[in-house]
Amino acid sequence: MMFYPQERIALFIDGANLYAAARALQFDIDYKRLLELFGSQGRLVRAFYYTALLEDQEYSPLRPLVDWLDYNGYTMVTKPTKEYTDATGRRKIKGNMDIELAIDVLEMAQYLDHIVLFSGDGDFRRLVEAVQRKAVRVTVVSTIKSTPPMVADELRRQADIFVDLFDIRARIERPHHHDARSPVLHVSE
Repeated sequence: MMFYPQERIALFIDGANLYAAARALQFDIDYKRLLELFGSQGRLVRAFYYTALLEDQEYSPLRPLVDWLDYNGYTMVTKPTKEYTDATGRRKIKGNMDIELAIDVLEMAQYLDHIVLFSGDGDFRRLVEAVQRKAVRVTVVSTIKSTPPMVADELRRQADIFVDLFDIRARIERPHHHDARSPVLHVSE
């Protein structure tokens, strides 16, 4: 990883995308360790975590994680999922957080030197390009070590730095024994 100690850094975590990448690499993320790792790289201004939550459910499997993150240094950005019926008559759930993440990155860019985007979504290529034009460096964290790779090639090329989740796994992996510092999330996000 390439950071300068005086850099103002913010993390933008596409929750569903990061969860899928970690799952593809078969490990659980310890979000406390993740925050400590990137906090040690420069001046961490904010850590945003984006996720859609199922509405009208007594209990969401994401709730413990969302609550823990909210109380432990993360800025949570959530919205309710939308349920709809597709053309074939199947019920689908939609909960895309891309617009929320993109707006926050653009609003925060003027206060930052380095943005760390935890997503492999190729739709973010244009966003990365836009903040780079504001003289902000962008690191993309995802993985090419899964089958299939979890990062779009165009996003990886656009980033100033690409960090493979696999390469930092040992520094952010949740220990296998029960650890009360960070909740367990085994459900699909």
